[in-house]
Amino acid sequence: MKVTLAIATFCVVMACSHAARTTTTTATKPGRFLSLPVPAKCASRPKEFSYRGKNMFLTTHVPALANKKVDWLDGRNLCREYCMDLVALETQEKNNLIFRVIQQNDVPYIWTAGRICDFAGCENRPDLEPKTVYGWFWSATREKIQATNRIPQGWGYNPWSQTGHKKRPQPDNAEYDINQTKEQCLSVLNNVYNDGIAWHDVACYHEKPVICEDNEELLRYVAATNPGIRL
Repeated sequence: MKVTLAIATFCVVMACSHAARTTTTTATKPGRFLSLPVPAKCASRPKEFSYRGKNMFLTTHVPALANKKVDWLDGRNLCREYCMDLVALETQEKNNLIFRVIQQNDVPYIWTAGRICDFAGCENRPDLEPKTVYGWFWSATREKIQATNRIPQGWGYNPWSQTGHKKRPQPDNAEYDINQTKEQCLSVLNNVYNDGIAWHDVACYHEKPVICEDNEELLRYVAATNPGIRL
């Protein structure tokens, strides 16, 4: 089941993921935009593995990025420069692939393209309420994520963890009780809560490695504006 989430263009382009934080240790970075692709990087982007024709790579396997950890928006921008975006886990088959990559490489956590729609353009939307259940979407494709409190249609399990900091099913927005920072972004954690590899809502400022995957819109744009480029 594929449902496209229509959201305000302003918030797709702007750094809506970094809405105001109140602590000095997690200061905002105002004026952050999504990066444009870099044609040379797109042409030489790492192609470590693939799913249904889309190339992907894990940043820890790229020498120049091996020790790099980034917040959620910087993760998107890192990928976008390569005509890619953070990985979206739309199907159980693709989710299983990414889980295997994490397990086989002992990766503690990654960012995904998952984001909760709680910014301008998402208000007064009954179809997104309650937000913790119905308000999640894949930012790279603007496709809605199915309800968090049940097994997704076509899946054999619920990828959201059944535990976390509050010992409650995810998403639980646990960090808000600690420092009033919302857990607005979707990360895959590797047994952090003795729960195996599973989805968790996490505050977007935390820094993690990422898995990037080809973004067809960016690849088409670079191909159209750079005649003869080989992607």
